[in-house]
Amino acid sequence: MLNVSNIDVFYGGFKALWGVSLTVSRGEFVSLIGSNGAGKTTTLNTIIGLLKPFSGEIIFKDVKISKLSPIRIVDLGLALVPESRAIFPYMTVEECLLVGAQIRRAWIKRIDSLEWVYQLFPRLKERRTQKAGTLSGGEQQMLNIGRALMSRPELLMLDEPSIGLAPKIVIQIFNTLRRINEEGVTILLTEQHIHHALKMSNRAYVIETGRIVLTGSGDELLNNKSVKEKYLGM
Repeated sequence: MLNVSNIDVFYGGFKALWGVSLTVSRGEFVSLIGSNGAGKTTTLNTIIGLLKPFSGEIIFKDVKISKLSPIRIVDLGLALVPESRAIFPYMTVEECLLVGAQIRRAWIKRIDSLEWVYQLFPRLKERRTQKAGTLSGGEQQMLNIGRALMSRPELLMLDEPSIGLAPKIVIQIFNTLRRINEEGVTILLTEQHIHHALKMSNRAYVIETGRIVLTGSGDELLNNKSVKEKYLGM
């Protein structure tokens, strides 16, 4: 479904990614793990079109997307939940969700999509007429994920979705991501709670200083000595 092949990415004169390659097959749950500044966010931002690779190629559903605009990439069925919770504080929860359905194929299905999001996040249904800026941090993250789902993605990318959340809410978010994946949405995740991420992942990649250094199944990386020492404190 997604094939990132040997991409190099620069920020100005600084090289942020070095020959990064990864694949995500339809239906998979894949994680990209690494320390802060390793290149996780840069990788996702490049896939969604916010950054352009200097070299290499990105193919999504047999379409070369490396030079496409983010809106065109979203229209193809790929969505990103960014690390920053960029909500519209003076809009209602439901208005914010509908912002995610602005592409034509998603707008046609917006009523069904709202019901789906409300089933996944009952708290959002309870708060649907409430101003988004009055939501708690966990509720705002539910809103961000729900807004991305309103575009009806086939592949959902999430950048550190549990950052800054209480442990109870983190578990809720991960349980919902599992359900989303089981309902047919492919997932590519970066996450600070590495143990949770690897337990849920079919496959995972480890990125360090802009380079992929290790790959394997979630279970393989959970039991990898280097991963245990560097990321799991074991």
